[in-house]
Amino acid sequence: MHNLALALHSKGYKVTGSDDEIKEPSLSRLGAAGLLPEKEGWYPEKLNSKPEAVILGMHARADNPELLKAQELGLRIYSFPEYFHEQSKDKTRVVIGGSHGKTTITSMILHVLKALNKDFDYMVGSTVAGFDTMVRLSDSAPVIILEGDEYLSSPIDRRPKFHLYKAHIGLLSGIAWDHINVFPTFENYVEQFQKFADGLPEGGTMIYYEGDEELKKIASTLNSGVKKVAYGAPEYFIENGISVVRCGGETFPLQVFGLHNLSNLEGAREVCKLLGVSDQEFYTAAQNFSGAGRRMELVKKTSDQAIFRDFAHSPSKLKATVAAAREQFPERKIVACMELHTFSSLSENFLEQYAGSMSAADFPAVYFNPQTIAHKKLAPITAEQVKIAFADAHLKVFTDPAALTEFIKSNFEGPSVLLMMSSGTFDGVDFSKFI
Repeated sequence: MHNLALALHSKGYKVTGSDDEIKEPSLSRLGAAGLLPEKEGWYPEKLNSKPEAVILGMHARADNPELLKAQELGLRIYSFPEYFHEQSKDKTRVVIGGSHGKTTITSMILHVLKALNKDFDYMVGSTVAGFDTMVRLSDSAPVIILEGDEYLSSPIDRRPKFHLYKAHIGLLSGIAWDHINVFPTFENYVEQFQKFADGLPEGGTMIYYEGDEELKKIASTLNSGVKKVAYGAPEYFIENGISVVRCGGETFPLQVFGLHNLSNLEGAREVCKLLGVSDQEFYTAAQNFSGAGRRMELVKKTSDQAIFRDFAHSPSKLKATVAAAREQFPERKIVACMELHTFSSLSENFLEQYAGSMSAADFPAVYFNPQTIAHKKLAPITAEQVKIAFADAHLKVFTDPAALTEFIKSNFEGPSVLLMMSSGTFDGVDFSKFI
């Protein structure tokens, strides 16, 4: 939301906003642009100035006093995705969706298009090297690249975000059940991706990962007016710890690695091809792509050790991240730590989905905070429940951050790789100091 505010400010709009708590990096970035409210909190009386549009974030509540006032005044209220559609009605809309990999694929596309000096708008869910903001909206760009989240649009609009962008080109990277508080069954979750695909227009294109059985089923149902493009992993080899892609008789050494990320790269290539980028241009530009923020992000390395930070928190993401490290560094021991932090991951009914997800690690560890569970109003879980659910005799479970860091220090010795995987912060561990 704060990136959208910055983008609209840059476009020349008068932007105001409110929140009950504003934290970094939003605080300093909004302050530098002169967009910080005078006070935190809700001031419905300010809406009497009758703004042209009110954009409602997902984390506002349905009884928010400013929202209620906006409704009373009959103001035009947009959800986050609705407003992006409003701003891109005359553009080609490319929407990148999927349970995993969508941020990375979107970031790869942005990196390549920028390297080739293309004019494009975008919205991505992470920081990307070379981009000042996570949102750009302009009058000049003929195309917009949107990361398509399947979560709900707003507290008063329960439709998944990626349905509302109305894609011309849609990419789906894979389906792995998530957000069980909203989609209580796997079938209900899959249905959202079917609806996304069904929403592609005549003459549109669906790009999908061919290794996902659910996506293949969805692709088989599309009407004949929608072009289907399947992708998988490229031809590649690993040399001196670096993944190298072969294409057209040339080789392209990459900074990213792992079957999952290389498949993501191919999805990004197929999108860029539709936007007029040749394969050689794509791979040449992709060589310098180092990853999206907190997506298999290399934090520190020496000659025989490396530390990565990753947003992985769902079973499929954990498995892919650990497998990537194992493939890339077969001679090193893998210390893998993940935090149960999301609603789904902390639900006792979902835990069994994690069975075997960290088995490829030499020293796997799971951390959770019982207070987080209480805050989310979920049933308590125990360390023993977690260990049984992960089905790994070597797994260690921690509820104390200090005990977790001691576990890491005692095992991260010699040729090693450390994976710190969470959508949270391991309850405020000072990551830079720890490293």
